[in-house]
Amino acid sequence: MSTSKPKDNALWTWSELEQACGLSISGDKTGVTGISIDSRSVVLDDLFIALSGDPGPRFKSSGSQGLDGHDFILSALQNGASGLMVSKPVDLPSESEIKRLLVSDTLDGLWQIGAAGRARMTGKVVAITGSSGKTTLRQWVQEILSTQATTHASVGSFNNHWGVPLSLARMPRQSAYGVFEVGMNHPGEISPLTKLVKPDVAVVLNVLPAHIGQFESLEHIKKEKLSIADGLGPEGILVLPDDLVPDSAENHQIVTFGFGNNASVRGRIFDAGQDRSVTKVEVTIDKQSYTYALDGKGEHRVLTSLAALAIAHALGADLHAAINSLGAITTPKGRGNQIRLGNTVLTDDSYNANPVSMAYALQSLRASSAETKIAILGEMFELGDGSADAHRAIQAQCSGLSRVLTVGEGFNAWQASALPRGVWQHYDNAEDIPIDQLVLGTDIQTELLVKGSNKVFWVNGFVGRLEKILRERLKR
Repeated sequence: MSTSKPKDNALWTWSELEQACGLSISGDKTGVTGISIDSRSVVLDDLFIALSGDPGPRFKSSGSQGLDGHDFILSALQNGASGLMVSKPVDLPSESEIKRLLVSDTLDGLWQIGAAGRARMTGKVVAITGSSGKTTLRQWVQEILSTQATTHASVGSFNNHWGVPLSLARMPRQSAYGVFEVGMNHPGEISPLTKLVKPDVAVVLNVLPAHIGQFESLEHIKKEKLSIADGLGPEGILVLPDDLVPDSAENHQIVTFGFGNNASVRGRIFDAGQDRSVTKVEVTIDKQSYTYALDGKGEHRVLTSLAALAIAHALGADLHAAINSLGAITTPKGRGNQIRLGNTVLTDDSYNANPVSMAYALQSLRASSAETKIAILGEMFELGDGSADAHRAIQAQCSGLSRVLTVGEGFNAWQASALPRGVWQHYDNAEDIPIDQLVLGTDIQTELLVKGSNKVFWVNGFVGRLEKILRERLKR
């Protein structure tokens, strides 16, 4: 258990934390160098916030399994926490000098620190939402802006009622840019989050039928996504696909991106070479044209890159530097990143799926020059009454593939006669797939796509197991 004084480079002084939470200010200038809500991730001199696990009626997407952070305080202290936020008295060893913020609700306390983190930052802030690809866009924007100025961004998929305020609370006060991802599973979740972020630039990457089982229609999802603009101030800029401009948008300046002639950031895909692992793009911004090469294939990746440039344009960042940065950007794991193993390319798109993102992934696979093309597809969840039709529509997009393996009840809607004999195999669970038999040989050019909803492949480490087998085969 650590009782050491925090380092001089404090993220927050203790007095600042007290002030943010509306508590009596002690004048204590010592502080914490980080903030955590998971005792397992606590490092030396962190503030550990003991969330109750139940966000109450404000947010329905808990995902906490009912855990109470107060039960993990000793673990947090053993990992080095120097301060606690709690909502009830806690018993600590008598010799403990651990400081405590006692608040009525620790989720509210986290939000208060997040709001204070936003208030003290004088740079520019971006809030990103979308049905698919928002984590990739957030990372790409972070990488682009980081080459130009100090940039802070949310990590992983910290985009909900815990992740957004935590990401704000972790933002260093000297940041020139802040880039935050805002997500939703149910109606009414985006607006309070974007009002907390108070972005200078609010972004909708796309509107797709993800989580449509929780909404009345795609139009209702669109309305929810566009509520990202609720946090914009009078000078705020809304960045949208060129086919998504709302009927009433006079309250904000709008920057659009896409392939249409009227897009503010207009892209065109062209083929200036034979390298099928690279996409060549021409982009026009303010009548000035630029070209760049984007690693990987797929129209959706190009649209994401155009959105990143639209954000840089809206921020007034250096466009030449941003375009040069696109050649070195990386894709987050599970979001379409490619793993090259000899003659095999493994595309890991296992983090999540909806009908449109799966169609994009299959389009890219069909365009591959590989001799053998294998799709391993997991069931798409939260599609409501349209689930059977959505899964059935995917089957037609698998034409021409060497093998198609499907997992989950949703694919029961497929017809065996729709694909050549022996091409399609179906499994109830990912664990049933004989992954050691997927590749014909190391001398055959093969592309493997793994795509499905989070619970099918991602949480079970399916791609990691597949990659291990492929690497072992290379050693033989």
